[in-house]
Amino acid sequence: MQRRNTAPKTGTNGLFRAIGAIERAGNKLPHPFWLFWILAAVLAVVSLVLSLADVSVVLPQSGKVVAVRNLLSLDGIEFAAKSVMDNFAEFPPLAIVLVMILGVSVAERSGLLEALLRSTVVRLPGRWVTFAVAFTGMIAHIMSDSAYLVMIPLGALAFRAAGRSPVLGVLVAYVAVSAGFNASPLVNPSDAVRAALTAAAARTVDPGYDVTPVAAYFFSAVSAVFLAAIITLVVELVLAKRAEFSAPADEPAGEHDPARIHLAPAERRALKLTAVVFTGYVAAIVALLAIPGSPLLGEDGSITRSVVVSDISVFIALLFALLGLVHGRTTGTIPRMSAVPPIMTEGVSKIAPVLVLFFAASQLLAYFTWTGIGSVLAVNGADLLHSMNAPHLVILLAIAVAVALINMLVTSGSAMWAILAPILVPMMMYLGVRPESAMATFMIGDSVTNAVTPMSPYFVLALGFVQQYRKNAGIGTLMSFTVPIATAFLIAWSALFAVWYWLGIPLGPGIPVR
Repeated sequence: MQRRNTAPKTGTNGLFRAIGAIERAGNKLPHPFWLFWILAAVLAVVSLVLSLADVSVVLPQSGKVVAVRNLLSLDGIEFAAKSVMDNFAEFPPLAIVLVMILGVSVAERSGLLEALLRSTVVRLPGRWVTFAVAFTGMIAHIMSDSAYLVMIPLGALAFRAAGRSPVLGVLVAYVAVSAGFNASPLVNPSDAVRAALTAAAARTVDPGYDVTPVAAYFFSAVSAVFLAAIITLVVELVLAKRAEFSAPADEPAGEHDPARIHLAPAERRALKLTAVVFTGYVAAIVALLAIPGSPLLGEDGSITRSVVVSDISVFIALLFALLGLVHGRTTGTIPRMSAVPPIMTEGVSKIAPVLVLFFAASQLLAYFTWTGIGSVLAVNGADLLHSMNAPHLVILLAIAVAVALINMLVTSGSAMWAILAPILVPMMMYLGVRPESAMATFMIGDSVTNAVTPMSPYFVLALGFVQQYRKNAGIGTLMSFTVPIATAFLIAWSALFAVWYWLGIPLGPGIPVR
């Protein structure tokens, strides 16, 4: 069979040269772990220069004078030496992520999460397969990076079952998981990390400020449906019409059985039982919150400031552990209770690379706070923006675009927000912008270019799956699909936030957007 040449055309050569330049520049960046320590060294030198120049600022809200302190002084060295353990132990995302992963790992290992994703795909008619795979990719974000490993082959199977090109299924699943990474109808560990880092940054201005993992839940949940619709429109109206995505694909050796997409009887029984348990769990929480004077309620009986909202990660972890246990015991994937601790251990081991990053990031964040440079940058940056008299919405959208560009090189969202939050969040607070709004625009920029950057290891993973079906596929094949969707995401998602901000819709429970 004669194969179609999918090499990039002359008109796109400039784009691919630019992408190649980005890839080469990104490859020269050190590992994020070392990047944090390099930034710490730069911070130390800058603190020395600014302290010698007697740089200081007056905090607008408290009137307190903050002078830059020298990290290379005897006091700075003493602080750095004595605070290592406390910096790591008190790093805001650490405990939250560990607690959530204990519960999520049980649900994942039991097969519950994959069964839920498969049931989402098969429930819709074949003509809805694009939307089904795209929205299922949004749900899959609860699995963090494991979503790529589950959704990409699942997307291929779903499209094959619908009589369409599995290549198209691979690409739809990939862009849904990557370009829409920060949009989900479920609260996931990434939400907890972002919220903790945002809260830590906000407390440099307001010591009592708190940001919960559900602070932007309404926006994230609506974005999941919205972005799935955007993928569907772009794919069906434009990309699916291309010959290489509509022609039959080569059959890869060892292809999984397409029947794998359908649920076995035991899995269907388990899902029904977990649905009953889920309903009972939610009903019990609601009943406890309805009791006058309940210890779960916040001050003055507030639900938005209740323990359930402020410590939502604990309740989510318990829910996923309970549902995973029920599903696993029903299907046999968790044969006995003694298997649960090893499963949790395995789950924690999977995030070991994140914990290593957290150690370096926690030291940098502590140094940044101690020197006072964050306050100097935030106050002076706010003054500069105030003098420009730019509308808050314009500034927020500019942040989204800037983060999208940075994300081409620094693909770790938690690492990037650990660096940017201590500057952006206080700066926006001094302008009168809520920390959660700054976090929401970061979520947009941190997602949209994930599908485009060759710096992402999952870019290579997706290309490998495409090549299972199209032997002659290359970076150009993948880019020709992901660039249009990433561009559409940046424009459409930013427009959604602009409308959201203009209408004043709450970002999450009890969290106004402005």
